[in-house]
Amino acid sequence: MPQTDARLALIHDWLSRELHLTPQRLEPASSDASFRRYFRAFRDGGTYIVMDAPPPREDVRPYLKVSRLLESLGTHVPHVHEADVDKGLLLLEDLGSTLYLDRLNAGDDPQPLYHEALTALAAIQVRGREASQELAPYDHAPLAAELSLLPDWFLGRHLEITPTAVEAAAIADSFEFLIRAALEQPQVFVHRDYHSRNLMVLGNGGPGVIDFQDALRGPVGYDLVSLLKDCYISWPRSRTVAWVSTYRAQLLRQGGAAASSDAEFLRWFDLAGVQRHIKVLGIFCRLWYRDGKRGYLADLPRVLAYVRESCAQYAELSSLGTFLEERVAGALPHANAREAAAPAPGAGHA
Repeated sequence: MPQTDARLALIHDWLSRELHLTPQRLEPASSDASFRRYFRAFRDGGTYIVMDAPPPREDVRPYLKVSRLLESLGTHVPHVHEADVDKGLLLLEDLGSTLYLDRLNAGDDPQPLYHEALTALAAIQVRGREASQELAPYDHAPLAAELSLLPDWFLGRHLEITPTAVEAAAIADSFEFLIRAALEQPQVFVHRDYHSRNLMVLGNGGPGVIDFQDALRGPVGYDLVSLLKDCYISWPRSRTVAWVSTYRAQLLRQGGAAASSDAEFLRWFDLAGVQRHIKVLGIFCRLWYRDGKRGYLADLPRVLAYVRESCAQYAELSSLGTFLEERVAGALPHANAREAAAPAPGAGHA
């Protein structure tokens, strides 16, 4: 029996025999960039979500911990009804299927959606001071590990670019600058993927917040830039800056970490974004070459544009910006076109 079928049989058995919740049907709900899958269980007119996180590839304990912390802060996360850690199965509240991204792509007014998302984020950061102490620090080691994904997967594997010794030194210096900039910011509760594909539109107001299991204690600008410089949808710089200023005003009113000026807070925001988007460039390529998930390659130009924009604005990143303009910007369309016609890994694509 294939592994997928074995897991589905395990889910049916767990729901029916152990929880006495025999489903009328079980349908795929979603998947993400990990080995986790989600199923919608229909029963007596109601629905649940089953998270399937097969051990040893996935561990549900971080999800359970962060879910507890966020729920204690008043964040609307899917309530955990039942959990079997050994089986890697969770029975969750169903928050529906409407993502922020769906509404934004459909042309909905972004202002009320972002107002709710920013209000929820401020609550996490301000109310979550004590809760954040239960999270591991987003310190030098994870920040550096994420940045290393750029040369390995984006430059080397996808673009087939080998930096010169001078370029490699400039990249390394830029990475150290970004790490220092992240560590100099006030450290708060960080979701790490607070964006339009992880925020749900709820009937009674929102947002519903999902995919939070990798939370750490890190820079105050990180989740804000995940939301406002989203890897899946972008906004004019003027609108983004206005939202950043509005958010800082919210933090000030609530006693949060809000910098000494709008300019300093915007700098925190932008520099956190460069670190994040460098990481994402590597991750999106790794998802294709390692895991066979091609769809993320289409988002690489948007993500690279964010990095190029910030490198042009901050003198400390000028050398990295020059490298991106001279070696990377022109190479990305060709690499994407090449891979668009390539077979998936495991089908003749090493």
